[in-house]
Amino acid sequence: MAKYADQDLIPLPHFSIQTGGCRFRRLAMGWLSLTVILLLTITIGSQTALAVDDLIAYDDTLTSGLNNTADAQPAFDIDEMRFTDSGEVSASPGSGPDLSIDAANDVHPISPYIYGMNFASADVAAAVRLPVRRWGGNSTSRFNWQIDVHNTGSDWYFENIPDAPGSIYNTVNQDQSTASKTILTMPLMGWTPKARPSGHPYDCGFKVSVYGRQDSVDPWDTDCGNGEQGGAPVMGNDPQDTSQAITPVFVSNWIDDLTSHFDTASTGGVMFYNLDNEPMLWNSTHRDVHPAAATYDEIRDRTYAYGAAIKAEDAGAMTLGPVTWGWCAYFHSAADGCAAGSDQAAHGGMDFSAWYLASMRDYEQTHGVRILDYFDLHIYPQVGGVFSENLGDAGVQAARLRSTRQLWDPSYVHEGWINQPVYLIPRMKAWVADNYPGTKLAITEYNWGALGYMNGALAQADILGIFGREGLDLATLWAPPDIADPGTFAFRMYRNYDGAGSGFGETSILADSDDQEAVAIYAAIRTSDGALTVMLINKTGDQLICPVALSNFQPAGQAALYRYSAADLTAIAQLSNLTIEEDGFTTELPATSITLAVIPPGVQTGCPADMEPDGDVDADDLDILAAGFGLPAVSADIDEDGDIDGVDLYQMAVDFNRTDCLQ
Repeated sequence: MAKYADQDLIPLPHFSIQTGGCRFRRLAMGWLSLTVILLLTITIGSQTALAVDDLIAYDDTLTSGLNNTADAQPAFDIDEMRFTDSGEVSASPGSGPDLSIDAANDVHPISPYIYGMNFASADVAAAVRLPVRRWGGNSTSRFNWQIDVHNTGSDWYFENIPDAPGSIYNTVNQDQSTASKTILTMPLMGWTPKARPSGHPYDCGFKVSVYGRQDSVDPWDTDCGNGEQGGAPVMGNDPQDTSQAITPVFVSNWIDDLTSHFDTASTGGVMFYNLDNEPMLWNSTHRDVHPAAATYDEIRDRTYAYGAAIKAEDAGAMTLGPVTWGWCAYFHSAADGCAAGSDQAAHGGMDFSAWYLASMRDYEQTHGVRILDYFDLHIYPQVGGVFSENLGDAGVQAARLRSTRQLWDPSYVHEGWINQPVYLIPRMKAWVADNYPGTKLAITEYNWGALGYMNGALAQADILGIFGREGLDLATLWAPPDIADPGTFAFRMYRNYDGAGSGFGETSILADSDDQEAVAIYAAIRTSDGALTVMLINKTGDQLICPVALSNFQPAGQAALYRYSAADLTAIAQLSNLTIEEDGFTTELPATSITLAVIPPGVQTGCPADMEPDGDVDADDLDILAAGFGLPAVSADIDEDGDIDGVDLYQMAVDFNRTDCLQ
């Protein structure tokens, strides 16, 4: 480097800086090395140079200047530099992972019921076109439909609380008004509230006046305790303080009442019935009436009795069980706790879930009636701080986005106390395949938290994509978001992104990301118009440019783009259309954003839709395609739009995993 002793050099402290326009490096002896990489102004002596592509060093000694070539440039010293504020400079987007879509592989239907919620309000249900809503949770295990009273269990001092008269009718009426199917929880535990209180004091499981002073009492009903003394449970209380014993007749009469009001499941009535709620926790949540830990045999026997009662009253109704709470209960009874014990040993060492399914299979083989339609488990992340209304610190937010992998990825080791791979949905599939084939899969409680924040919306959107890709049949989010929360917009991106009822496709196809933790991608074909819908979720804090390779789908023109991001948490934005090439596209994804591309199908080339050809795509072409699949003539208006056209051909090809015929 040339140095000039007569220059007035300004010593600089030792530091390293990088900006959008230059790179600085502190050298020895107080010198500063400058590399110009963007447009800026540099003053050298009394001269000023402008713009990178025409930078000239005005010191006569540096005759070659900075000439914007690939050749080595002269070094020079700067004794003064000024930056002029020209406004905010956006960081250049980084390179995202490679993404790919193959419309001819991993083709399977997406059940609409994966987009469900528990207890969603009517406005949320309407906004997301909610397909199914669950009435569940601890208190529903002890609801008396005859007097509209529930017991809170350990959630709130084991109290009998009156509900609004006709509350269950109101629940079903709301669901019917929003075209949502209903899941009601049927009690299997054998107890229900005995009387309807007119007000405080309420009946409760552990009255202080009866069982003595307790560790905590209801501040509004101080005679109702928490059933603990010095941290130990109160023993020997009388279940009839609050409750009366019931049998399956109680459930039979309830369903008879429901069908008299709303008709049967097959004709628009209540479609789904949960077989109670988290029975492996009864000895905790409802220990005032069920202090004994549930066993394999108890859950089987109660399911046989109450499941049969439900099917006898409404053969078309769908049942869901065993509704267990989480990891330990997937494998063990409450009697064994969270490890192999005597109860499991007495049942051939089988995991509880596997044994339960095999028992339901045995019932059908013996009685000719399927009393279990959905294998239903609950899951919460079980990672510190993730399941919370709060956003959490940066570590919690990152864990929230990573831990969705426990739903599907056998290589992901759980980051909490479970400390091993969970891969829940593939595990559920294996249990069903081995023990009761044909049983559908449900997760009627899950929640990854922070639904009031963009971070929670990203996790929720990822989960909904996972549910569709992995082939889950039904899911209902616990503790749903409010109408304006980001979590609601995550659902809307799949169910109602344009406010006019448009949604993600119903036929999942292969979509892959080289780095799912950075950018997740999900793709599906939409039945109504044959469009390819692509959901792109940028979980990172960086703006990314991602290439998306496309195969076995012929796109038409441009894709419509919709996005939800931190730029506006109050709305889904429709963006400028994106040009789609035959082999794919490249898209820029803002940090922490959810983007939907809707790609219409183009003119197919390999085996044209006009198969006769006669210049028109009609029923004759559909029959020709059907013959190619070895089917009789169909002439069917598959999408039910009043016309047999190219969309019907495309849907038939999708149904038979033969979109290659139309490429």
